[in-house]
Amino acid sequence: MALRSMAGKKRRMMSDMNVVPYIDVMLVLVVILMVAAPFVNPSVVNLPRVSKASTAPQNPVEVVVYSDNRLAIKTKGQLQSVDMPSLIANVKGAQAGESATPVIISADKDARYEQVVNVMRRLQQADVQRVGLALQIERNR
Repeated sequence: MALRSMAGKKRRMMSDMNVVPYIDVMLVLVVILMVAAPFVNPSVVNLPRVSKASTAPQNPVEVVVYSDNRLAIKTKGQLQSVDMPSLIANVKGAQAGESATPVIISADKDARYEQVVNVMRRLQQADVQRVGLALQIERNR
């Protein structure tokens, strides 16, 4: 702190803080963030791979979502093509009144994520209790 001398007055302590270095540091940080921002790609989602999973349930109802938005239901080895409006009725029919029968959604890797979410939403709205996603398990080589 510096002492300030005023003509004819007592000397007193100067309590001003120099903020110029802080402003310089903040401007440098802003420039760094502006330069680095275009290199960050937030739209890319890296999904985890599964090496271990629990065993598949017995006799599930499988809803297959193809890349061209077609839907099919697979029960007991038979594949039946369906459309979105009749999906719930077909799933309930395949469950045969047993709400504990699990429903597994198998989607083509090129299928639109929106279509898979729509199928899940429809099943949840219809009070289907057990809904899961099919996974491809990596084998140890």
